[in-house]
Amino acid sequence: MEVYRQGSITAAARALNLTQPAVSQHIAGLEVAVGRPLFVRNAAGVVPTAAADELAADVGDKLDAAESALASARARSVDVAGALQIIGHADFLAEVVCERLRDLLSVGVRIRMQAASQDLIESMLVEGHCDLGISAFATLDKRLRCELIWAENVMVVAPPSVAQRILAAPTLRQGLVAEPLLAYSLELPLIDQWLERNRLAGEPLQPAVIGQDLRALRSVLRSGFGWTALPGYLCQPELDRGELVEIPAPHARGQLHYYLVWAPSALRTPRVAHARQAILWALGQREGQAATAPSPSRQA
Repeated sequence: MEVYRQGSITAAARALNLTQPAVSQHIAGLEVAVGRPLFVRNAAGVVPTAAADELAADVGDKLDAAESALASARARSVDVAGALQIIGHADFLAEVVCERLRDLLSVGVRIRMQAASQDLIESMLVEGHCDLGISAFATLDKRLRCELIWAENVMVVAPPSVAQRILAAPTLRQGLVAEPLLAYSLELPLIDQWLERNRLAGEPLQPAVIGQDLRALRSVLRSGFGWTALPGYLCQPELDRGELVEIPAPHARGQLHYYLVWAPSALRTPRVAHARQAILWALGQREGQAATAPSPSRQA
């Protein structure tokens, strides 16, 4: 399964802490047992055959479940102290994850957090540079697994004076277009999703400000400038204090989901297995969130 996911005998040997000849010999023995070749070798690594695809579909998730159970048992019986590398989106790590790490810290786990985009999160996990990832996207990489841990409403918000002008316009679309837009990237995923859900999509909007993460946009809003779409965990306190105002969604608010992501081989380390369970428990306890959100296409 490790060779299948990695697409490379060398990478699989490194992940399994085995020699390359040992892995090659194991694959050769398995091909004899199955009676069909499982991989085609090429310069870039190996390509699975139809037989390998069938075998992976039959046993892959079962092996993951068994390995996860063994990892959890090891984590309960050994010292889990040591360093843990977590990679994820900076704003979610800072605003949500950090305050839920106390249980890990109390048992001697030293946590090292790194901010990254989706592509870097996945590559760092696949290459073994980080232990766990937290992403706003369900991974489609067959070398990784993910589980939904958080679901959040996305709201369009603005300072009171800006919101008043938006809501006074002849149409909501006209009101939004007339005011400066804040975004964290040119793609506008949260904003476009909200506009499409509420049948307000039109000509592409040009942001007046692009910030390094969503917290930067919140800071600009607090100064009394512009509007944007933010998840509730980043703006609810400001809404409660009246510093920001939600622009009512004509049909539905947006949704933002976060996933815990890991490489199955990482769970062979008891500390990582323990941390995975602790984070799933800590973030999965939020009532009415993960239970109502759609599941990713590939879970543990």
